[in-house]
Amino acid sequence: MKTVRRLLYRDIVASVGFVALAFLALFYFIDFVESLGDAGTRGRAALDAAWQAALELPGHLYELMPIAVLIGTIYSLARLAQSSEFTILRTGGLGPGRALGLLALLGIAFSALAFAIGDWLVPQAEREAVLFKARMSGGMRVGSSGAWLKERRRTPEGEHSYSINIAGTSGGGGLAEVRIFEFDEDGRLAVRIEAREGHVGDDGTWTLRDAEETRWPRARAPGQPPVQVRKLAELHWASTLTPAVVAAAVLPLRTMSTLELWRYSQHLSVQEQSAQRYQIQFWKKALYPMACLVMVALALPFAYMHARAGSISLKVFGGIMLGIAFVLLNNLAGHIGLLNGWTPWAAAATPGLLFLAMSMAAFAWLVRYR
Repeated sequence: MKTVRRLLYRDIVASVGFVALAFLALFYFIDFVESLGDAGTRGRAALDAAWQAALELPGHLYELMPIAVLIGTIYSLARLAQSSEFTILRTGGLGPGRALGLLALLGIAFSALAFAIGDWLVPQAEREAVLFKARMSGGMRVGSSGAWLKERRRTPEGEHSYSINIAGTSGGGGLAEVRIFEFDEDGRLAVRIEAREGHVGDDGTWTLRDAEETRWPRARAPGQPPVQVRKLAELHWASTLTPAVVAAAVLPLRTMSTLELWRYSQHLSVQEQSAQRYQIQFWKKALYPMACLVMVALALPFAYMHARAGSISLKVFGGIMLGIAFVLLNNLAGHIGLLNGWTPWAAAATPGLLFLAMSMAAFAWLVRYR
């Protein structure tokens, strides 16, 4: 059995690696050509375009991992079936259960690799890519209305709520165009702070530069103006919002790890903000590596097809179509779940469970009737 395991694993891993490398080379070329359009502007050179395209590679590898596993496994198993090697293995005692068990272990290994790439390598590379683009372009905006954060704190005057709007990031990696609105316990606007740039410290203290603070005091002394305005070159504002929460609101979703998505979704729920989008993304990120296991199971029926049922190229083409269908359904399920208010884990798990059921049904039918 060790010899059979070594034969299958070596052949499948080599095929999956070759397919992944081919896909990455194609996507790198596309990203590099696209980035070259900005070369010569703002001091950008061709090397900057090459580095920017290289930072996109971990994200592409993570997204393409299930497709590469599917195509590589189909190619390897179809080639073994065409050369009658798989038939010899079957006559030598490799039953359907053993074959499924061997490939399941390999699928789990691929899933663990995909999880490590998506949870460690991709967030680091994507954050560096975002900061690189911000430095090159002088900043980055977050949508048309910016990112909004909420916070509640108990003060000597009662419980106050805070709404913070951040337009985007500056070229130096800080927060650009920060606006803070403080409301008292009656929902009355008490303080408004506007700053050109800001940074969040590890202790939660915000350092705001070129700030303007406007206060509307509830009780004021005789002769005191109803509105107090002061301008400060630097203002320190204490907050309970951690740098991780602020980064999660400003940076794209792909820069967050699974744990960061969970923590941020919990923060939104506590602050009574809509968290379904981040909950669906959390479950998709947590369950997406298991797609590699599903793809291995989906490729196994191709080994039981007779060689005359189709050439290797036709089977590989079918694998590509199945992989594309899985990616489309996986992305579509998240949007449909968000629109219809589905349970987040169900919306994320539906594509994988559907394809797993298809693969097991095809495998059982081929074993029974072929």
